[in-house]
Amino acid sequence: MDWDEFAKWGGHLSGWAAGYHQTLRDRPVRAQTRPGDTARLLDPSPPTDGEPMDAIMADFERIVMPGMTHWQHPRFFAYFPANATPPSMLAEILVTTIAPQCMLWQTSPAATEMEGVMVDWLRQALALPDGYTGVIQDSASSATLSAILTMRERAIGYTGNREGLSGKGRLRVYCSDQVHSSIDRAAWVAGIGQENLVKLPTRGQRHGLDVDALKRAIAQDRVAGHVPTGVVAITGGTGVGASDDLAAVLAVARAEDLYTHLDAAWAGAAMICPEFRDDFWAGVEGYDSIVFNPHKWLGAQFDCSVQFLRDPVPQLNTLKIEPEYLKTTGGAVTNYSEWTIPLGRRFRALKIWFLIRSYGLDGLRQRLRNHVRWAGEICEVLRAVDGFEIVTEPILSLFSFRCPGDDAAQQQLVDAINDDGRIYLTQGAFGGRKVIRFQVGQFETTRQDVMLAGDVIQEVWRSTT
Repeated sequence: MDWDEFAKWGGHLSGWAAGYHQTLRDRPVRAQTRPGDTARLLDPSPPTDGEPMDAIMADFERIVMPGMTHWQHPRFFAYFPANATPPSMLAEILVTTIAPQCMLWQTSPAATEMEGVMVDWLRQALALPDGYTGVIQDSASSATLSAILTMRERAIGYTGNREGLSGKGRLRVYCSDQVHSSIDRAAWVAGIGQENLVKLPTRGQRHGLDVDALKRAIAQDRVAGHVPTGVVAITGGTGVGASDDLAAVLAVARAEDLYTHLDAAWAGAAMICPEFRDDFWAGVEGYDSIVFNPHKWLGAQFDCSVQFLRDPVPQLNTLKIEPEYLKTTGGAVTNYSEWTIPLGRRFRALKIWFLIRSYGLDGLRQRLRNHVRWAGEICEVLRAVDGFEIVTEPILSLFSFRCPGDDAAQQQLVDAINDDGRIYLTQGAFGGRKVIRFQVGQFETTRQDVMLAGDVIQEVWRSTT
């Protein structure tokens, strides 16, 4: 392909993209294919000769599109959103075109310096104190792993990377039983182990970590000769939106000299709205590490996760490695590859810049406020359906419910709804029972889309009973 042909197809794809988004409501939200359907349509061996783009694009439509679940669909109410706003998509086109590798300041100075400023823009938007800095990671999983590694190294005097973990004792990390599975995986990868991730019960309307249980667990571990290492708190847990009392958890961690990490991957975006901070953000100041994902609710195209750090030195002491070929001469600069696990880095800051400049904080705030309000409305619709039960009340824009019947009936309803195609929901578990999750967060959804979901849920339920 030469550049003239590239320009031709680039224009074609821009038009295709606009048409795709403008007609999403006409498509089923979840892919309706069965396992193996796509693979059977792909040639089993690579072609020897090149093929024209029109043939490739035709096969894209025929083979790929039927097997895609449409995350940008306005009636995507499953998981959490992975929004891709038009300005962030345009920024990604520019990044793809320039194709920089932004591992060091000198390999892309503008990318590095914009990253620092964009992290600070978001710090201000979330009302975090002056002095917090941070880095853009690919996902909250990577940020959490960075934090778990840092709390591990801090607890053992930064000797683990050099000496290994043998003889260091049983390192213990504390959290509630509502944390995301990425916390478990970070404990695995960091060598701490599943058995040393101490999951504690929750209490209260927001299902927050039982602070008294946290105190007891730390005290018991010290008596047993274990090594308390750190605490992971959550704001807006994936299951039902569980949110810890941040100030109370931080007070315990500080009294015990433990490193703290706050997982606010989804709900952190809502903290650009001042009215939500008293309930979900009070006490955030002082956490050593905080992560939230602009690529979820805020509208930055995946992947884009921001990790804020009260003091970057512990993480740098954990992750920084500087062979001769990566050293930067001249003035003092920031090399963000020293703050993260991967060496290679994409230019993720550009889409944040495009996004915030295009909508402004007030434009973004209005969307989030709408989502929270509409989630409350649809919750009341379902509450009024005979036999339905609201299991967990709305936390921001997420709640869970059950239809009449046992756990199998819940899964049957979820599967039937998703096969219907008009909306997309997922199941979850809470209190030992299966629940149906409902979250509002897709960037282009409307109140009409949300309220239609209530009609679909009732219609499909009646058809399955």
